[in-house]
Amino acid sequence: MVQLEMRKGKHSAMGARQIYEAIRDRILGGAYEQDGLLPSSRAHAAELAVSRTTVTAAYEQLAAEGFIDIRPGARPRVAYAVAQPAPSADAQASPGPVRLAAYGRRLADFPPRARAPSRKIIADFHYGDLASSDFPTLAWKRAVVAAITRRGMPLAYDHPCGLRPLRAALQRYLWRARMLRCELDQIVIVNGSQQGLDLCARLLLDPGDRFVIEDPCYAMARRIFAATGASPISIEVDSGGLNTERLGKTKAQLAYVTPSHQFPMGAVMPMSRRHQLLAWARRASAYVVEDDYDSEYRYDINPVPPLYGLGDAGNVIYLGTVSKTLSPTLRIGYLVVPPQLVDVFAAAKQLMDRHTPVFDQEALASLIESGVYERHIRAVRRRNGQRRATLLKALADEFGDQVVIEGADAGLHIVIWLKTVPQAMEDTIIKRARTMGLGIYPVSPLFDPHSNAPRPDMVGLLMGYASLDERQIERGIHLLRRCVRAASTSD
Repeated sequence: MVQLEMRKGKHSAMGARQIYEAIRDRILGGAYEQDGLLPSSRAHAAELAVSRTTVTAAYEQLAAEGFIDIRPGARPRVAYAVAQPAPSADAQASPGPVRLAAYGRRLADFPPRARAPSRKIIADFHYGDLASSDFPTLAWKRAVVAAITRRGMPLAYDHPCGLRPLRAALQRYLWRARMLRCELDQIVIVNGSQQGLDLCARLLLDPGDRFVIEDPCYAMARRIFAATGASPISIEVDSGGLNTERLGKTKAQLAYVTPSHQFPMGAVMPMSRRHQLLAWARRASAYVVEDDYDSEYRYDINPVPPLYGLGDAGNVIYLGTVSKTLSPTLRIGYLVVPPQLVDVFAAAKQLMDRHTPVFDQEALASLIESGVYERHIRAVRRRNGQRRATLLKALADEFGDQVVIEGADAGLHIVIWLKTVPQAMEDTIIKRARTMGLGIYPVSPLFDPHSNAPRPDMVGLLMGYASLDERQIERGIHLLRRCVRAASTSD
């Protein structure tokens, strides 16, 4: 509603002219968009402590001059025909140099990752998206309604580390599903894995520090750690994930790894390397951040215990999320931190945002405790297994031995290498695919641009499939084949 800059005691002295001018100026200034709603005359009069007749007179004048449209029984709307004034010379003048802190300057160097435009896309293989049909809408709705009914609307801040019922449910779930034992107080509920990584970066890295990271890797993790002013030590991955032989006497404060399903290449770190990594962390007095982002999805391999469950976990921070099992829009993740870090993580979480939204936490706790969450995971695993099988078959049918596939044993994505398309044609094939209605994404941005490690001289694509149905997958791979043929012909 319009807030006129007058004291409450003077509201009663306002006339229709003053109200008219205040609304007119705000319409012309862009405070109200074209076709935007204004308060009803009754509500506006109550707010300004004037008679409804006074407000009605102001509205009638605005309508007479073409600023608003009035209809019986409806709130006034800003007229479509109202023209916004051209910006003044002062407004058009350069605002001067942007002054940023060092943190802001580092962020400015990170370009946003592009994705295919949403219009006219036949198949979008964007990683991280899930199918809306997979979400347990009815069960989630019931859980949220039950939480609201039980608690009412809370009017006090909750514990920064999260609701105790959710942490207790996760404690039992992690032991059942991942063989991970921890105390309830070691669990910190965060707003998605991204906030968990940000907490680790803020608390464990200073400008000038160094951190170990896989190459290629999850780009947002590298950016979060680098934004602190720390420098990456990129270590290439192979069929066993991070090559721990390369660690040697490396000095670093932190290592970020995805040992259960290396992102993006899909390798599973063998037990020998896991023990090597933990031994290095103890020698270097470094923390290992273990991102277990999609361990629920395994098709052709058995689960491997997380690093956190291998002996002394004093140097390991475990990170999990529901973004791949329920929805990335829920923004619920969790950290399991060593006992000596519990208090500082709780303090940092409280400073960041007080706590994660309460009703979502309580609904998730209910789903886990009732068994609905694990039944949902089993059902979605089957569906994604079918999508995966469809994708692999379509690639075999369309490309035969002209593609190399990596990371197909687990997760919600694969990486494919197009053997007949040289790396120099990456931009051309991405753009050509989009003109055909196909969203594909190169794996090249996930490599360290400053590394001299050798890379395949062919186009590699990161292909997520969890948001697509089988028909879209088949159509998408057919379009990809056409795209490759067209690019090869025009080369």
